[in-house]
Amino acid sequence: MNIPAHPQNPALGAGRYAPSPSGDLHLGNLRTALFAWLFARSTNRRFVMRIEDLDRVREGSAERQLEDLASLGLDWDGEPLVQSRRTEAYEDAVAQLKAQDLVYECFCTRREIQQASSAPHGAPGAYPGTCRQLSAAERAARAAERPAALRLRAEASSWTVNDYYAGEYSAPVDDVVLVRNDGRAAYNLAVVVDDAFQGVDQVVRGDDLLSSAPRQAYLAELLGLTIPDYAHVPLVLNGEGARLAKRDGAVTLEQWRDAGLSVTDVVRRIAASMPLPPVSSPSGHHMPKTAEQMLDVFDPDAISLEPWTILDPSSELARVSH
Repeated sequence: MNIPAHPQNPALGAGRYAPSPSGDLHLGNLRTALFAWLFARSTNRRFVMRIEDLDRVREGSAERQLEDLASLGLDWDGEPLVQSRRTEAYEDAVAQLKAQDLVYECFCTRREIQQASSAPHGAPGAYPGTCRQLSAAERAARAAERPAALRLRAEASSWTVNDYYAGEYSAPVDDVVLVRNDGRAAYNLAVVVDDAFQGVDQVVRGDDLLSSAPRQAYLAELLGLTIPDYAHVPLVLNGEGARLAKRDGAVTLEQWRDAGLSVTDVVRRIAASMPLPPVSSPSGHHMPKTAEQMLDVFDPDAISLEPWTILDPSSELARVSH
């Protein structure tokens, strides 16, 4: 695929952070963003931002997210890429796949897919290929009922990637959605096309996304794009062992500021959770207080691969102010 050069895209590779502007970033998001920045800067890569706004968007969220990341000390190269402005690039990618006869229309509802995958011998969560072999008459009949999504006609059943922490990792590849039935590009297509456009050769993100890496790498292979290096890092979990969410309490920077905590407090606590070693200063040894201090002592081989579990975000963060 001929990906045009990005205005801010020199030959040097890049890491990235790509939040969805559906609300303020919480502790887990901020920690993962710091991980991504630390990986990129410690390997002399550029660091780029992307606003993944193809789904639900809350007005003002993108601006607040960027402000929060900057307040932690993160910097990035070039202007953030906005996915909703990239329609033509996604259309070009789909056209390339269509030329290889790797795209077909799908009329299935989520309920139909769930029922098929829960049936005996069905693969949980995988698309069972219901619309793969529809005749022209069958497609016309289904099209009269509802608009079609576009799916990849996968020719591999699994794919293998290399992850910094998980090592060689294989997972099933199914017929992922490329374009939703509302005409918008689906996540798996957009992320692959945009990573290539931004020169991203290092993807650092939460380990809940590890299983999606093989299908994205496979799609990149079909499009003739470079497959990035992966590093999936542990999540922040709540007391029930689920991924931390805003409903778990005081988990955003704004809430911490309202409670009297500083950004320095937050950075110190995140550094301790990784964990990073203390830094030296004229006043003695202390946990890093800034992103730059974190970078001085960051070693990707020394971080904990266990999730950071927080029973009570308010009391957990309050400890650092005493």
